[in-house]
Amino acid sequence: MLDPEKMEIILATDCGSTTTKARLFRKIGDEYRFVCTGEAPTTVEAPYEDVTMGVRNAVREVEELSGIRLLSTTEMIEIRKSRGEEGCDLYVTTSSAGGGLQMMVFGVTKSITAESAERAALGGGAIVMGIITVDDSQPLYQKVQRVRFLRPDMLLMAGGTDGGAVNLVVSTAEILRIAEPKARFGEAFSLPVIYAGNKNARDIIEKTLEGKFALDIVDNLRPRVNLENTDPARDAIQRLFMEHVMSHAPGYDKLMKWTEVPIMPTPMGEGTMFRTCARMYRINVIGVGLGGATTNVYSIFDGKFVRTVSANLGMSYSICNVLKETGIENILRWIPFDVDRSAFANILFDKMIRPTTIPQTLDELVIEHAVAREALRLGFEHHKFLARGLRGVRPAASLDDVFDRKVEGMYTYIDMLKVSMIGGTGGLLSHAPRRVQSALILMDGFQPEGVTRLVQDSVFMMPHLGVLSTVHPTAAMEIFDKDCLVRLGTCIAPRGVPDNESEELLEVELTMPEGNVRTESLTLGDILRIPLPTGEIAEAKIIPNRRCDVGEGMGKAMTTKIEGGEAGIIIDARGRPLVFPDDKKTMRSLLMKWFTALNLYPKRVLEKSVEEAD
Repeated sequence: MLDPEKMEIILATDCGSTTTKARLFRKIGDEYRFVCTGEAPTTVEAPYEDVTMGVRNAVREVEELSGIRLLSTTEMIEIRKSRGEEGCDLYVTTSSAGGGLQMMVFGVTKSITAESAERAALGGGAIVMGIITVDDSQPLYQKVQRVRFLRPDMLLMAGGTDGGAVNLVVSTAEILRIAEPKARFGEAFSLPVIYAGNKNARDIIEKTLEGKFALDIVDNLRPRVNLENTDPARDAIQRLFMEHVMSHAPGYDKLMKWTEVPIMPTPMGEGTMFRTCARMYRINVIGVGLGGATTNVYSIFDGKFVRTVSANLGMSYSICNVLKETGIENILRWIPFDVDRSAFANILFDKMIRPTTIPQTLDELVIEHAVAREALRLGFEHHKFLARGLRGVRPAASLDDVFDRKVEGMYTYIDMLKVSMIGGTGGLLSHAPRRVQSALILMDGFQPEGVTRLVQDSVFMMPHLGVLSTVHPTAAMEIFDKDCLVRLGTCIAPRGVPDNESEELLEVELTMPEGNVRTESLTLGDILRIPLPTGEIAEAKIIPNRRCDVGEGMGKAMTTKIEGGEAGIIIDARGRPLVFPDDKKTMRSLLMKWFTALNLYPKRVLEKSVEEAD
């Protein structure tokens, strides 16, 4: 019903767990461009309990900056009735406020059907609160207690191949019927349940859950052991998210009336744009949404899309969970100066209870960046656990399988040498004072190998463009390419380490755009930044050590084109995987060397590190 040809002014908002962001887009000449942004604290929780208050506050800032009146006299989003300068032609929004979409997953076997159901739930933009399976070791009463206690927004049931036995699938429905869980929002309404299991059990499942839940039956997730079909379940999750969950969350009933486009979960919007990026450039992409409460990791590898969410890893509400998961020593190893442990803990505690604050000193900024590195590392480890082949499938054996002893479904299929781009979004990355800081955080968190482009979201608008692409893909792509995507530069990092630390790790011969040739040789532990502006291309010949690989094989040279960016070319000879010395003084000396080479922080931070090392 919406006509993209008539859209000139577009307003998009994202109701995050901490901050509500409003972005204004406008057609200027023949193309759509980003105009301005407004932000305000999210108001879904007490004492406000009305998400539209935060939306209005963010939109008012956009009004002040743009000079366009967007709110009506009744403080609703004004849709233009004429071609005047008041109101907008389209309003869209995403949301992860109030904890986002929270789901529980039921399956027969944890390693097969429950894992497929988890992938479907995560791909639909949900946080998986818990997994209940027939073959886990918990007694029945504990399963019932857990289902009652967690209070999810939605449930996903899977199990069995089509035409197989139905008794085990039905037993999971019996657990659900006995537990009678209540929804997180709106206790009086029926909790949505999606059944995506053995089609032969549909009638029995329907009778078992009749009258107690809002049951939605879709095609089987695993119709055959060697086939995974997650799209029907994902579509159902999106539809029920709007029909049941959003309609009962604080203030969302009003917000839904303001937009003609379904509200999309924030992770779904981010994932949509990362997939668009992979499709547009025809490459393998890894992306991350580093939020206040969660860390979402996305991969598009050889056409396979996987999203994982680490619900306990974030940079505000969940920042202390990062400390708990990784341990204080793993965070301190990224800090080049001495930190009092009590003061360090208090900084993280303050961030947790005051999530909208930003670092007030350079020391706090360095500490926050150190936590971000560990959040990305842990989130990526979790992601690789799910980004793998289907378990339960026995592939045809090859000679490589015999010698490598690889079993399909037991190892990640993500090969960092074949990943061409790593992208990041989220407040910490988008608002980093220097773009090279974002580049190094991505490099340290994901440890790219070979030649990898690094990009980031300029002002955190990927979720906005994701939901916009469902209505006006042309506008979304134009804004994404020209205003959203920040080209940070290119990382060159060989896989492996030499036999001797004093050996040359790699040699890079660069033919710069102006025609001059620059040759650099690096040993283990070195890192070098070479300026190359955005839009410029350099020709590179990379010669790795005989025990290192940049994508052509051990010791084999590679000739390729290198794209520039805000941080230029970063040649990373620190080895893969990164090895950290046990001695703190040596580690700080290395950090000082890396940070100085990249001009990462102001000199006074590095000078402080030197004084303490002395």
